[in-house]
Formats: sequence, structure tokens, C-alpha cells
Amino acid sequence: MKPITKKILQDTIRIRPTQSFKGTYGKIALIGGNQNFGGAIIMSSLGAVYAGVGLTTTITDSSNQSSLHNWVPEAMYLDYHDEPAVKALIANMDVINIGSGLGTDEKSLSLLKTVFASVSPTQILVVDGSAIDLIASNNLSLPKTKLIFTPHQMEWQKLSGVKIKDQNENTNLAAYNNLFKQQGSIVVVKSHRTQVLTPTGSFVNTVGTPAQATGGMGDTLAGIIGGFVAQFENTENAVLAAVYTHSAIADELAKKQYVVLPHQISEALPQFMKKNEA
Repeated sequence: MKPITKKILQDTIRIRPTQSFKGTYGKIALIGGNQNFGGAIIMSSLGAVYAGVGLTTTITDSSNQSSLHNWVPEAMYLDYHDEPAVKALIANMDVINIGSGLGTDEKSLSLLKTVFASVSPTQILVVDGSAIDLIASNNLSLPKTKLIFTPHQMEWQKLSGVKIKDQNENTNLAAYNNLFKQQGSIVVVKSHRTQVLTPTGSFVNTVGTPAQATGGMGDTLAGIIGGFVAQFENTENAVLAAVYTHSAIADELAKKQYVVLPHQISEALPQFMKKNEA
């Protein structure tokens, strides 16, 4: 696998042109956060907003509205129980993230099916967390759109059939080639050295720290990935840069603290991206 290095940042993060506005940097909808896991979708929304996406809408359970506005006042809100409104909104998005804190009940499955039926081939769909479990357990057919999966190792086991103990460079790549390459999907297999599998090659992250081993880290990464692909033209490079950025910031924070919290990575994003723009 090719190493993901700092070079990917300057290949991806661009100095913003003077004549630009919020629409220049993409529109993203993030869907998830049931009554028990509202923090997950809030952390994902933080990642997208701080990554610089132009317009963010968080589609979540109404119980999360106040906390969302407290943590991310930049994000708009939509009640995910209003599925006709969800369907209408999705049509106007560049990127849709689904799965962070979504859960696996009938409501969650209904939402996922609504999204799958609504996305178009020109949109990008980031599939994370519970949405991956739902796909695997219900044998759902995938929509014809640009798909980015962000499974941790157990979710990858469910999605690919490769058991955690057998997961390595060769087995992961073989499963990817068999299941996802033909459709042009990108798969981010999260671990202590995250692997990114793409139609053009396979890559391994070269940064990261045990200080990242805490809940919400993957939700934050999914949000950052969504934010990057919404605003940077080369989707593959945007995913690679997001993966590297997420861990590189954590490495810096871990020099002075025992545990790195996901929201701290998001809050450090604007400064990090400014330092590495080209």
C-alpha cells in the first residue's frame, strides 16, 4: 500500500479565491443521531463545519436540536422524522453523510432507504456507523452514486465478510476489489493505521496516536471527509487528505495531553488547514 504523507495536503487544500461565497464550498447534509446517540451526529457536524464546507444541514431527532445549536450554531437543522422534507432537502445537496448515531431500528432503516432512493449519480454519499450495520444485516442494494464507506474493523467485517483477525493489506484489498471497486466506491477501513481503498490504488495512513482511542473519533472523521469532498474537486485526494489531517492534528495534540477528544480535532482544523494550504 502507498503511504499517505503530508504531501497530500498541498495537493488538496487550496488557497480560497477572492471571488467566492458559501455556495463555492459545497452543501452537505448529515443524517443520524437518534435519542440516545445525539453526540455522534453533533461531532460529525462539527467536523464538517470546521473543515470549511459552505452550508451544513444536520438531519436528526428533535431531541438533539438544542444541543446541536449550542455546539454548532453554523449548522441548520431538520427533524429526521419528516421524511418528505428529508427527501426534498437531499435533492439539493452535494454530499450526504448518513450513519453517525443513526441506530439500527425500523426508523433508522426507513431513513436509510429514503436516502438510497433519493440520491443521484452526481452526488457523494458517505456511509458511516449504523448505516453500515443496516446495509450488512438487511442485505440492501447500494444506490448508483459516488459512495464512500468509513467502517471500523468490526463494521468492515460485517460489510466484507473478512474477520478482524484476518484483516490485513491483502485480504482487505481482495474484498474491496470483489465487492466495491467496480462501482468506483472508496472504503476507509479505520484502525491504528487506517487503510484507504480506492479504484486507483490502496493507501495506508502514516500518522495517528493511541490518544485517539475514544468514542466519537470515527464520527468526527466522517464529518471531515464529508467537508473535504464537498469543497475539493478531486474526491480521492480529498478523502486521503481528510484521513491524514484527522490523525496529524491528533498527533500534535497528543504531545501535551493523554487523551485527544474528537471535538478538539475539529476545533483545530481551520488553523491546520491554513498552515497547509497551497
